[in-house]
Amino acid sequence: MLGYTGLYEGVPVSVMASGMGVPSMGIYSHELFNFYGVENIIRIGSAGAISPRLRLRDLVFAMSSCTNSRFGDQFGLPGQIAPTADFSLLEQAVRSARALGLQPVVGPVFCSDTFYDERSTLDWGKMGALAVEMESAALYLNAARAGKRALCICTISDSLVTGEALPAEDRQLTFLDMIRVALNTAVSLQKAL
Repeated sequence: MLGYTGLYEGVPVSVMASGMGVPSMGIYSHELFNFYGVENIIRIGSAGAISPRLRLRDLVFAMSSCTNSRFGDQFGLPGQIAPTADFSLLEQAVRSARALGLQPVVGPVFCSDTFYDERSTLDWGKMGALAVEMESAALYLNAARAGKRALCICTISDSLVTGEALPAEDRQLTFLDMIRVALNTAVSLQKAL
């Protein structure tokens, strides 16, 4: 997987892909946290709305991650863990978004292990999940285990509620608000340390 490190507002920031899904994010985030000394990971990407209050291009900040993945079983806990974002990253991301004139929607997401699922993903929306994506649970669990910080920021690319969807080119070229928020959050956090 290619990774790039450069300066944003004079602060070193590394950017790389994580692949798709819990297993891929699980591998990359584990290695970054445990082998490379990474302290903060902000995952950016697309998500599908499962809440009727969301519209295309809305920004969703995943406060917590419901999941159908068994990824957390590896930790041997005597119950179910609730994967959550780091509050300092979440709080800074909200501030960064508002400074850009953006109003993010903050709440739980559903991290699915399956992309084409014959069961109704919309049922997770009935339980308060805002959107469906595929990486947040692994990222949050690995961050918790390593004592590090993580946050998932998504742009709504399609809606399972309305059936609307953005074209692939828009997903590739126009999700700049999410990128700016993530970069500004990373820089603000580094400057505060």
